[in-house]
Amino acid sequence: MDVKRTWMFVPGHAQRFIDKAVSLRCDVTMLDLEDGVTPAEKPAARELIAEALGRPKEPGGPARFVRTNAVGGEHAEADLRAAVRPGLEGLVLPKVESAEEVQTITAYLDGREAEVGLERGSVALAVAIETPRGLFNALAIADSSPRLVALMFGAEDYGWELGLPALREEEAAELIHARSTIVAAARAAHVQPIDAVWPDLGDEEGLRRDIGKARRLGFSGKALFHPSQIDAINAAFAPTPEEIDYAERLTGAFDEAFARGEGSIAFEGRLVDRPIAERARATLRLADGLGLR
Repeated sequence: MDVKRTWMFVPGHAQRFIDKAVSLRCDVTMLDLEDGVTPAEKPAARELIAEALGRPKEPGGPARFVRTNAVGGEHAEADLRAAVRPGLEGLVLPKVESAEEVQTITAYLDGREAEVGLERGSVALAVAIETPRGLFNALAIADSSPRLVALMFGAEDYGWELGLPALREEEAAELIHARSTIVAAARAAHVQPIDAVWPDLGDEEGLRRDIGKARRLGFSGKALFHPSQIDAINAAFAPTPEEIDYAERLTGAFDEAFARGEGSIAFEGRLVDRPIAERARATLRLADGLGLR
């Protein structure tokens, strides 16, 4: 799996933000046609995004995704016609509540890619879970298309649907069930679980704590609104040198014991069996994928 840690929303109606996005150190830019763009601004935003996708991609630059409006809504068809063209690497589908919505877009892409000269299957899908109904259908949604690479949590819309207060407390205990459910569904379907944005741009310490909670819950990346959050998120979702060293030593010791016919070992005071060894191997695979060893 090509792990993408930082997924940054870029307002599709703002030329200067689009121009800046190509050089950011995030893994994905999500050129936005949905919540960040008013209905009156959407036609102009589609034109700006289409023009941006037509430019050559900078070497090592972020993947170019477009967040459309909701599947089946009044803006969706125009969004898709503007976005699906050479240069597009993926779509972000908001407020998805059923597998059928994802399958509808998959079928559309199967035909549209050939029309515009894209390789079949080249446009990936990231799906946002933002409602209680979507949460209850999370596994079916995550399993609904071979194009799907990520399941993303939309905490603000989800909180609105639940009737939660507008000001989120830092602990956000009321969101733990939803976050854990999305992680479990994504992992079961072998796609990336991506956590919601941290909305308080001035609270760097709160951001670090929120990222830490997200990683402990099993998320592999996080959405964001502002470039100032990129480095903290990238660092938090990468293994540290200490974690890499520990994983190397643990897997080495376990493999030696396994070759002797032992299914578990005592390693630095801890009992280690296969599940723990495999988690250490996952750490090493992530480190390799990020070029950290």
